[in-house]
Amino acid sequence: MVLDKQDLKLLKILQLDVKASIERLSEEVGLSPASIQRRLKRLRKEHVITSEVAIVCPEALGFSMTFIISVQLNRDNIDCFNTFKKKVKNTPRIQQCYYITGEADFILIVMAKDMQDFDKFTQSIFFNDNNVKHFKTSVVMGRTKVSLALPIE
Repeated sequence: MVLDKQDLKLLKILQLDVKASIERLSEEVGLSPASIQRRLKRLRKEHVITSEVAIVCPEALGFSMTFIISVQLNRDNIDCFNTFKKKVKNTPRIQQCYYITGEADFILIVMAKDMQDFDKFTQSIFFNDNNVKHFKTSVVMGRTKVSLALPIE
């Protein structure tokens, strides 16, 4: 799908404010409200816009700790990767998972309420999984930037 200048401008606005009104989008992009609605429908249908979510403050839900975890799997069989990916997708406190190159196989971003909560998490996700060879954890000391917005020029 080819994105034109108006599509890019629309996406740039929506990445920062998904609740922007059709009228505001129309004014800033320079298209009619009907045209904006058609473009949004097309961008969603073509999976350029993959999700529209609320970003919730972790502390508001009691999640005061963030962890970055590198995971290395036992590479005995290819199914271990698929099994691990499925488990990650079904674990809500894992916010992000990246399949990577290098020593580790995956990088996870994980939320926990406190160290005791994190210990329970590691017991259930890593220690009870024979596919996990090794994992290494870094505790996030502070959030400098948290964003999924892409640079649009």
